Amino acid sequence: MLNMAEGVQRLGALAESPVVATLGRAFADAGRELAIVGGPVRDALLGRRTNDLDFTTDALPDEILKIVTPISSAQWDVGREFGTIGARIAGEQVEVTTYRADSYDGVTRKPTVEFGDTLEGDLVRRDFTVNAMALRLPGRTLVDPTGGVEDLLAQRLRTPIDPRVSFGDDPLRMLRAARFSSQLEFDVDPGTAAAIGELRETLSIVSPERIQGELTRLLQADDPVSGIRLLVDTGIVDVFLPEISALRLEVDEHHHHKDVYEHSLTVLRQAIALEQARNPDALPDVPLRLAALLHDIGKPSTRKLEPGGGVTFHHHDIRGARMAKKRLQALRFDSDTIGVVSRLIELHLRFFGYAEGAWTDSAVRRYVRDAGAELDRLHILTRADVTTRNKRKATRLAGAYDDIERRIAELAEQEQLDAMRPELDGNRIQGLLGIGPGREVGEAYRFLLDLRLDEGLVGEAEAERRLTEWWAARA
Repeated sequence: MLNMAEGVQRLGALAESPVVATLGRAFADAGRELAIVGGPVRDALLGRRTNDLDFTTDALPDEILKIVTPISSAQWDVGREFGTIGARIAGEQVEVTTYRADSYDGVTRKPTVEFGDTLEGDLVRRDFTVNAMALRLPGRTLVDPTGGVEDLLAQRLRTPIDPRVSFGDDPLRMLRAARFSSQLEFDVDPGTAAAIGELRETLSIVSPERIQGELTRLLQADDPVSGIRLLVDTGIVDVFLPEISALRLEVDEHHHHKDVYEHSLTVLRQAIALEQARNPDALPDVPLRLAALLHDIGKPSTRKLEPGGGVTFHHHDIRGARMAKKRLQALRFDSDTIGVVSRLIELHLRFFGYAEGAWTDSAVRRYVRDAGAELDRLHILTRADVTTRNKRKATRLAGAYDDIERRIAELAEQEQLDAMRPELDGNRIQGLLGIGPGREVGEAYRFLLDLRLDEGLVGEAEAERRLTEWWAARA
């Protein structure tokens, strides 16, 4: 619950910080207005940590640069056409932006920018009331023309003006509603949610890169599920990630199976909990979270209703990996993220064969080899994928995975499993067999790799003997 007295104290402390005080004096001396705006004000009132300081002013970009240069150690042009100048002051990075209003013309993918002349005019054109508050400097006056404080108290997310107008100005704000609802744990105002449903198709004018950025920020939340539900319930997810809403499979009265959509959200939550438990100081693992959310997207297209009430999803892991790769490419994710997500989805079922019967050492080695650098992520995803309410089954699966992780650790210690290379390299193969570079060297290398996986380290002399026997038999 928001405590206003404590919030005001935190705002006062923010205004007294060296960077804020220095900037406030500099703009006042230049005869210009300055205010801390948006997130820092909201977070100070909520008692949340503030990482970035955003300021707004009536000064135009060239004048902003002129004012901050004498008091800063570095300056950079964040986007002069958008009215923003960056600077490093008292060891902190800040951004100062001219009063403005972003809007789309309804056709192009880039927002247009209009500079304003009043703080109140700037605030009412922002995305949500809780982000439309400012602290005037150096006088420390809270400016809240749209009821942001009341919405903080009500834990409500609402647009400062008619949501249809606000989302028309920038359709990406509809995705921001999902992100902030998860980050702040706020409910979205019913009128605001209804407008998202009505205007969802307008998101198509926004560039894939900007959509990807908001999806990434949503997944970085400690619990992104409420935001994902908003995207699905309003239908806006169908504009950029329809595979998620497709998980809501209709259940035939004669064919019962797990609710794939709810299962996927549970897997996402469990993966985040495991991720944070294993790596408490690490940044949010977006590729892992994407894989958890998308791991079953191959199920709708592979579902087969069997006689007697059974349901199968054969090869949904392979199909899902391909679908995820295609969708993430369309959203302009980087190649590393796409590779990690698709590989994890492809491998996420491998373990369940182990649970039915203990693997040989060879099978464990192959599991490690196939996972490669993503083994730790695969551990988390596989554990998170157990959502059964059958306690006995859940305990059995958890014990089986404890066992496979133990065996991987033991084999790694014994054999340097992470290297996973044959005992003879390409040069040794060519010299021993008397052949030059080519396809036959690759075949010999694969033979030795299989030997390594099946039997572990056998020693170079034994590897040479086995290779020459294989070569002779092959000839």
